[in-house]
Amino acid sequence: MSANENEKERGPDEIQVEPSTPVEEPKRKREYKDFGHEKEEATHAKVDMATIELTAEDLYDKEKVDLETIVIDDVFKLLQCTEEGLPSAEADRRLELFGPNKLESEEQNPLLQFLSFMWNPLSWVMEAAALVAIALSNGQGMPPDWPDFVGIVLLLFINSAIGFYEERNAGNAVKALMESLAPKAKVRRDGSWKEIESSILVPGDMVAFKIGDIVPADCRLTEAINVSIDQAALTGESLPITKKAGDQCFSGSTCKQGEAEGVVISTGANTFFGRAASLVGQDDDTTGHLQKILAQIGTFCLVTIGTFVLAEIFCLYAGFRYQYRRGLDNILVLLIGGIPIAMPTVLSVTLAVGAQQLAKYKAIVTRITAIEELAGVTILCSDKTGTLTTNKLTIDRNTVKCYGPFSAEDVILLAAYASRTENQDAIDLATVTALGDPARARAGITLLDFKPFNPVDKRTEITYREESSGKLKRVTKGMTGIIIELCTRNKTEDLENRLEADVEEYASRGLRALAVAFEEVDGNDFEAEGNGFELIGLLSIFDPPRDDTKQTIDDAQALGVKVKMVTGDQLAIAKETGRRLGMGDHMYPAKVLKDGPAPGSKHVNLDHMIMDADGFAGVFPEHKYEIVKRLQGLGHLCAMTGDGANDAPALSRANVGIAVEGATDAARGAADIVLTEPGLSTIVHAIRQSRIIFQRMRNYSIYACAVTIRIVVCFAILAFAYKLDFPPFMILVVALLNDGTIMTLSVDRVLPSNTPDSWDLAEIFAYAIAYGLYLSASTIALVCAILETTFFQDKFGVRLSGDVARANDPQLHMIIYLQVAIISQALIFVTRAHGFFFMERPSAALFIAFCLAQLISSIIAAYGDWGFSKVEGISGGWIGIVWVWNIVWFLPLDFVKFAMKATVIKYLRKRHERQLARDVAGGVPLTRTQSRAASINESLYSNRVSFLKRAARKVGFGRVSVHVKPEELQRFSSIQAQKVGQTLARNPSRT
Repeated sequence: MSANENEKERGPDEIQVEPSTPVEEPKRKREYKDFGHEKEEATHAKVDMATIELTAEDLYDKEKVDLETIVIDDVFKLLQCTEEGLPSAEADRRLELFGPNKLESEEQNPLLQFLSFMWNPLSWVMEAAALVAIALSNGQGMPPDWPDFVGIVLLLFINSAIGFYEERNAGNAVKALMESLAPKAKVRRDGSWKEIESSILVPGDMVAFKIGDIVPADCRLTEAINVSIDQAALTGESLPITKKAGDQCFSGSTCKQGEAEGVVISTGANTFFGRAASLVGQDDDTTGHLQKILAQIGTFCLVTIGTFVLAEIFCLYAGFRYQYRRGLDNILVLLIGGIPIAMPTVLSVTLAVGAQQLAKYKAIVTRITAIEELAGVTILCSDKTGTLTTNKLTIDRNTVKCYGPFSAEDVILLAAYASRTENQDAIDLATVTALGDPARARAGITLLDFKPFNPVDKRTEITYREESSGKLKRVTKGMTGIIIELCTRNKTEDLENRLEADVEEYASRGLRALAVAFEEVDGNDFEAEGNGFELIGLLSIFDPPRDDTKQTIDDAQALGVKVKMVTGDQLAIAKETGRRLGMGDHMYPAKVLKDGPAPGSKHVNLDHMIMDADGFAGVFPEHKYEIVKRLQGLGHLCAMTGDGANDAPALSRANVGIAVEGATDAARGAADIVLTEPGLSTIVHAIRQSRIIFQRMRNYSIYACAVTIRIVVCFAILAFAYKLDFPPFMILVVALLNDGTIMTLSVDRVLPSNTPDSWDLAEIFAYAIAYGLYLSASTIALVCAILETTFFQDKFGVRLSGDVARANDPQLHMIIYLQVAIISQALIFVTRAHGFFFMERPSAALFIAFCLAQLISSIIAAYGDWGFSKVEGISGGWIGIVWVWNIVWFLPLDFVKFAMKATVIKYLRKRHERQLARDVAGGVPLTRTQSRAASINESLYSNRVSFLKRAARKVGFGRVSVHVKPEELQRFSSIQAQKVGQTLARNPSRT
């Protein structure tokens, strides 16, 4: 302000000074921070608007044209439209050019989806075994092996049916997002207003909406009357945003106040809302975490089986000169017994039971494999608004500033007087709620006049009569700068300095300031001027954390899970929330995700910065998505919580997406777990429960791999040493009984770990090899004792069916079957326990299932005279011998486990620690999860198989939708609107 201008404002009396008196410094004009968004100034498109012959390079260059920020006149020129709206013919033409204003979803063919679960190497081996049994076995006068074929196919179909059922019941995120769009829209066509389906809106249309309406498409406002837009579900902002002419409104946001008209600049999948949808499910073709683990376990089993199958082919055919048909049975034994084909089924049952258990904690699991990933989650990224906080504005009673003779309670009461008690906006509701009893906002007073908030005055005002004294009084509340300008009574330089400091303190903490002033009115005329407003207090408004959020974060961190805040709200608000929750305030604005760490900072790169940060603020959906993606790229399993459409892309990308209570359909559809109770405490229960489920799956995995080793090694050695031709059907019986028993692991008693779980496959394979070789030795030793000695015959008077013990005696086959069946199932009691097997009590279901399976195995051994399977029933003496033999061999199994822990496992863990130390020395202090190591066949284990999808599209199955390319999703902008201009330039209107 110039000196002359200052003199004019001060008046003639103030500028007449004595010559000897020094001229006072002009009073500084104070600027009080209104806690809101910085508005970008409108610019002009840096192109020749007279000729709309824009090139693609011009349109995609946001330095030249950006329909979100250019002046509104240029928008109309670029889109070739007017405020009178589009003619119907032109609108129809544009609809064909730009497509409908809705989100497309891809319908998957159910048959191909079912078949996709049979498309992985484990299934291929079993499918090959089925073909061997039904086709290749038909030779040398022998019929096809129907029993083995039917058993194999049954296993395959059970596994696929379970996976198919889970997949079909998963929520469709894109569909939920689509349903959130406004179904109707008020549009100006042919010069008149009409209501149409929002799906046929096109860029250039003039639309109108009012309080309660959902904005039907991204638009620039041409007229706005007291408009307030709630876009919390899109951007994460706590407060409704005041909009004026020229501002942009996002599709899917809700008009909370006023009415507006605007011109559509983008529709459908290219709106802000639509781009969030296009990010959801973008990685559908990627392999899930559990599928990667199955791939690596499958690879281990395949390599093991393949090695011994090749050895059998060379040895049996080239060495022993087996006939074609005889050798196939030996190969089938290895294929059927070695492949853990039921592993996906057993794990699915375990996860399904876990999902039911989580439902008791009010957590609905929409993708059951997410339970396994939740057990290994090392980082939890959480949205703030509505997730960590209540998404309800609140007056912070602890930070009320008082400037007059009134107490903090008085200031809150007077502010409540100056608030509406019906049809309230968010600030009025927060102020009245702060009283505790909303009735107090009108108790003891008679309302004479009330002026509601409007964007010009930016304050509310009440004039009332105090019933106890009969005096007229007036209170106003609103924006700090407006209120202090109204104040004329007791306003001093010190007061203004204090007020300015308080407002800056609030702003630094992310608190919005609300000033309150008071005056008395003489006489009985409520419209008369009062004795002058006096500033009496300053209130802070914030979105408070949920009651249980701090405890939840503390519990999560105690479980080894680091919590990071990722919010669309402002940086100061995020920091204040972080301080209140004890999660830290070391946070960054979203722009660092693009610019990277500042030169000379302590962070060596962006990944290091993301790992070090407590959170990020001002983020858009693609920023949340990028943060989660980078954390995953660093080897972390990442969970994401959220409640709005702006969270949907990150929820979909995260290993575990968690939609909190009250979440939008979009968030629930994209999430893997949906919470149905307020707060995040359920997440801690879910983490603990998922780790219990993980332990069950790990126990089974060791067991399954050990069984593969014991079957393949044992029967290959017996074939090499004694030319033993064990019947494949009996191996199938062993597999069915084993898997039936092991499914009870889904309810087994185990303890969760206190740190994130990870699939240390090296340990699993090491244990499996040790157990497998030990059990193989138990069977081989028994066969040797029977064939090489007469110990059992002499001591116990037992006999085989032949006079002389021979390798392919049908009763010897039955003895081997019983021995393998009993001790293989007993192994689970060792793998499930960390110490001695008898120190950790199993569940009743597991113990009963084991006893039942052993009873069935013993009955089959006694009475299973099945000619087609080359076995005969054995006497009770042999059954007793096998039971005693297995007990003798079972007892030392715990010592095998302890020996492995003291040697091989200890070495593997030290090697892992050295690798982590090298990572830290290299400047990347990360806890890498070994489970994310690449596997050769991992892409073949995906439930959604790219190969089958491409084949389906070529032959015409299913409907193919158009998806936004990833490179177009790097930032949210009005690219659709720019495309409109380009397309219109190529296809000028014929009207």
